[in-house]
Amino acid sequence: MNTLRNQVQLLGNLGQDVTLSTFDSGSTKASFSLATTDYYKDKSGEKVQDTQWHNIIAWGKGAEIMSQSLSKGSKVLIKGKLVSRSYEDKEGQKRYITEILAKEFVSLDNKKEQPF
Repeated sequence: MNTLRNQVQLLGNLGQDVTLSTFDSGSTKASFSLATTDYYKDKSGEKVQDTQWHNIIAWGKGAEIMSQSLSKGSKVLIKGKLVSRSYEDKEGQKRYITEILAKEFVSLDNKKEQPF
């Protein structure tokens, strides 16, 4: 039951190529946006498309695998958890961001599961 506390699964398409960053410490981080789309009918019966954008991050070996396997437009299933953080922008304002920390992914373009 502990694994159900903070778990996210998203199926969508990459909105951009994976950005891979390597830090002085040697750690590697991948980041990209993922679009998920739902459809529903409004009051008048018209079909409405609702697209949500999600910030995805991954660290280490998983980050490297994602950067090699995925590109803009790729259809992917992501499994991970929600993480939140805050930072100060250039004007000194405190900003908050919520991201999905990816633990596994399946590229539906080539149907190969990539746990890390």
